[in-house]
Amino acid sequence: MGEARPSLVSVSARGNDARLGGMSSISWTSGNTIFVRGEVQHGDQRGRELGFPTANLAIDHLDVDEGVWAGWLVEADGVARAAAISIGRRETIYGRAGFLLVEAHVLDFSGNLYGSVVTVEMRHWIRHQRRFRSLQALTDQVEDDIQSCRDWVAGVEAAEAAS
Repeated sequence: MGEARPSLVSVSARGNDARLGGMSSISWTSGNTIFVRGEVQHGDQRGRELGFPTANLAIDHLDVDEGVWAGWLVEADGVARAAAISIGRRETIYGRAGFLLVEAHVLDFSGNLYGSVVTVEMRHWIRHQRRFRSLQALTDQVEDDIQSCRDWVAGVEAAEAAS
């Protein structure tokens, strides 16, 4: 499934970005899972326009490489949904000037999470962030990332069924 996941040195932040109006808290466990908890904020709808709506959590600092992960979005009632998760600045669209954002594309979900407090769990490293030459190249890569996430989820479910 791609590149080796970066080591987690330290993850400690409280983000508060006036553009999204929200606050998120970040923590990690000894199992190298990153947890980001916060209120889902309205963004600029880029993901939706490209066919990949996301739940957005603003953060201002994270001591781990920006990248794409497979994991879970857990709602306040404990419902966990598989998600392809991006931590980054969306360089293809905004260059390095983009602000840091956690975006969770919840697989096979069409509900509304705006205003909900959720926990995003990044469990499986997929790849580093990078800038793409076109929106089509970005879209093609996101489709591949979502398939990598689906493959990881299928492996998790198979392992749970076998135990």
